[in-house]
Amino acid sequence: MNLNYQLPENINQQLEEKQKARQAEEFQDLIRPGGYVPPHLDLLTDAITALSMGKNVLLKGPTGAGKTKFAETLSQLFQQPMFSVNCSVDLDAESLLGFKTLAYEGEKQVIEFIPGPMTNAMKAGCFLYIDEVNMAKPETLPLINGVLDYRRTITNPFTNEMITAKEGFGVIAAINEGYIGTVPLNEALKNRFIVIEVPYIEGEQLKQLIVSNTKLADETLINLFVKLSGDLITAVFQGKLSEDAASIRALLDACDLSVLIPPKRAILRSIVDKLDEEREREFVKNLAETLF
Repeated sequence: MNLNYQLPENINQQLEEKQKARQAEEFQDLIRPGGYVPPHLDLLTDAITALSMGKNVLLKGPTGAGKTKFAETLSQLFQQPMFSVNCSVDLDAESLLGFKTLAYEGEKQVIEFIPGPMTNAMKAGCFLYIDEVNMAKPETLPLINGVLDYRRTITNPFTNEMITAKEGFGVIAAINEGYIGTVPLNEALKNRFIVIEVPYIEGEQLKQLIVSNTKLADETLINLFVKLSGDLITAVFQGKLSEDAASIRALLDACDLSVLIPPKRAILRSIVDKLDEEREREFVKNLAETLF
């Protein structure tokens, strides 16, 4: 969904210039739908400014705060296709750059290289979204240092091809800090990004998000879910709950389910049962009891 953002005139001009100069004619189906509702418009304007200047953007914030939706909205605003990589401990050069496989030319068997998301994004001048970048093994990420700095190049180890990114290529990464399986980003990598802190969406922005992204139309229930979210976020900041409990993504799921099942049961399925600690589950159930 493409929202009508009241962006400053100079930011709109940057977007228009980039759209006119866009070289990526392929992969139009990878222009994402958008729909992110920012707590502060500065988040969008700063990210647009950085990408327009050829800089990389690192979205940093709690799980469920909307980092992926933020990246998709940037793809929509720039009208720029965006490839995605989901990091894990198994991420390797093949996952980023591509791999060799056997193919046939007529009856002759040949080795063919299948490009990966980074290769495609660089050659077509598209965006590359790297989700949970700090889940990757520390030895994997230095592979992309040359892609992230002024050189915008990488030597493909599988083909020995030197790849230089086309105009329009940009990297957007997301990070959740402090989770099991994550590792701190080394300074060399972090310094190649403009960092944007993505906070939870609250209040009127959250209400707008529920209205536009869920099937829930009952205003009374919507207001109660907004209140529940605010209470959960406060509890997270006070150290009473883990960040998972205040996930906006989980809250939207609960709103959707509450169209057909009782809200308390929707909250149980979408939020409570995802929590590991019994203490946290009881805390959220008690909050739901007081509101619904």
